[in-house]
Amino acid sequence: MSRIAIPSRDAVPAASQPILDAVERQLGSVPNLFRLVSISPAALSALTGLSGALGKTLDAKTRTRIALAVAQANSCDYCLSAHSYIGLNLNKLDQEELLLNRSGASGDRKANAAVHFAARVAETRGQVEDDELEAVRAAGYTDAQVIEIIGVVAENFFTNLVNKVADTDMDFPIVSAGALRQLA
Repeated sequence: MSRIAIPSRDAVPAASQPILDAVERQLGSVPNLFRLVSISPAALSALTGLSGALGKTLDAKTRTRIALAVAQANSCDYCLSAHSYIGLNLNKLDQEELLLNRSGASGDRKANAAVHFAARVAETRGQVEDDELEAVRAAGYTDAQVIEIIGVVAENFFTNLVNKVADTDMDFPIVSAGALRQLA
């Protein structure tokens, strides 16, 4: 059971209702994470605002790949489970790609640079080496896109922390961070 009570859809604050309606239109349901964060309309607005803004720049597959790398770095099973489900069912990534993403890589050359950079940002808490920054640029990412990659890392750090603190009840097929470590 979640350590912070997840409100029912009808019990969330009124200011959160329209945001959850938009989440439901986009995803077809309202995952527990969003209902949990909806306790604070300000936090929910910040999360969906950042996600929406970054969704206009980096493509959905790249954002999902980054989310998986960050969730693995932070050992967040809820986010690994959610983004694996999204990757497979909405973004049409295959299992092999999801495993690569979790390890900070991708089978797509350009995405590989973004995912590797994002994983390094997460793992080093932003203390990346000059050559790591240069590698993402060399793959064709502009400095604006580098900032956007960092934004996706930050967005996912927030959700990872919320889920780890709350021990959010799982509502996706379970994927465990430890499972990848066992494969390595």
